[in-house]
Amino acid sequence: MSIGGVLLAVLIGFVAGLIARAVVPGKQDLGLVATLVLGLIGSVVGNLVFNLVQGDGLEFDLGGWWASIIGAILVLAVYVAATGKQRRVNR
Repeated sequence: MSIGGVLLAVLIGFVAGLIARAVVPGKQDLGLVATLVLGLIGSVVGNLVFNLVQGDGLEFDLGGWWASIIGAILVLAVYVAATGKQRRVNR
C-alpha cells in the first residue's frame, strides 16, 4: 500500500469514526486517536461484511465510504453496549 493509500485509509477511518460517534446514542469517552481506531476497525468490518454479502468472499478493502460508516456505527454500538456507558438523565 502506498503512502497515499495509507493516508486515505486514515482519513476514511477518522471520518467514519466521527459520523459513528454522532449517530450512536450513549456516552462515548473517546479521544481523537480512539475515534480514528474505531473508524479504521469499523471500515475493515463494514467492507468485509459488504464483500461477503456481495459474494466476493473475504477481501480486504478500505474504499467503500458507506460500508466504512456502517461498520464504524456497528463497532461503536457494540462498544457502548459492552462497556455499559449509557447517557444518564439528571432529574
